[in-house]
Amino acid sequence: MGPGMLSAAVNHAMTGPFDYSLFGLHIRSELRLPELLEVENSSHPQVTIRLGQAPDAPTNGPGLHLTEGGLLLMIPAVGRYFVKDGSEIIVEPHPGVPDANLRLFLLGSAMGALLHQRGLLPLHANAVEVGDRAFAFMGESGAGKSTLAAWFNDRGFRVVADDVCVVGFADNGQPQVCPGIGRLRLWREVLDVTGRDVAAYQRSFFGADAPDKYDVPLSQPSATDAAIPLAAVYLLERSEALQIERLTGVAAAEAVFANTYRGALVPMTGSSEDHWSASVQLVRNTPIFRAGRRWGLGDMAEQFAGLLEHAEQVPRP
Repeated sequence: MGPGMLSAAVNHAMTGPFDYSLFGLHIRSELRLPELLEVENSSHPQVTIRLGQAPDAPTNGPGLHLTEGGLLLMIPAVGRYFVKDGSEIIVEPHPGVPDANLRLFLLGSAMGALLHQRGLLPLHANAVEVGDRAFAFMGESGAGKSTLAAWFNDRGFRVVADDVCVVGFADNGQPQVCPGIGRLRLWREVLDVTGRDVAAYQRSFFGADAPDKYDVPLSQPSATDAAIPLAAVYLLERSEALQIERLTGVAAAEAVFANTYRGALVPMTGSSEDHWSASVQLVRNTPIFRAGRRWGLGDMAEQFAGLLEHAEQVPRP
């Protein structure tokens, strides 16, 4: 690590280490991660995040590279992240990188690689708690997952996970959601339509071509790291009207495969068997629905209310 890298590392380290809970894992980090739930320290954290020098990559191109001992994520003008054994992430910041930019990829693609290394099932989904059950809403980027979560949050429902929803299983095989990152990432137009003042929030990413997205912290007075039973999963798709239908068998499994967070990493991490097993267990024990709805913000209140009504009527196992 050169002098510039060392200086950047010192700036980002602040006064760590810090202890957090994320996706059911105890994480000890040299970087302050204000989006996460702080917990008491432990002598045996499951994941460590530290500043250091990442190994060389087979090529100099950006993206994820399979290297000896792990995966290397390279993001120009942000940094390099070495993900090892599902238990460690080494962060090498680019000099002068804003903290928000460094955390964006750390808690995104780098953490996704670690989850796959551990054989877990991360869905590209948001999850909300209705009653004492969690409901996950998955879909491609732009499907309205975070907008839907903001709608639920504004009506007093707890948002359990934003963008990445990790599914685990209780001893009896019941799928459950492990709480994720305590913030929403919303487009500026969504802030406007939901009555939020853009001046109150920080951009998710800083740069000349950065998307007009903002981090909206979620209040955590009742936050917990306890897993919540997963009652149903909805696949959000485009439709002329709200249409909800149950997916079964191969169609349900394909929906889970297609909406696995950073699914391309499954073969790279050697977790194909674990991913298949967890996906099948999820489909067998949890209803998967296709939810077609009109795109756009004008009809969102009516459409989202219909989804809530449907969720409340999902039978208990």
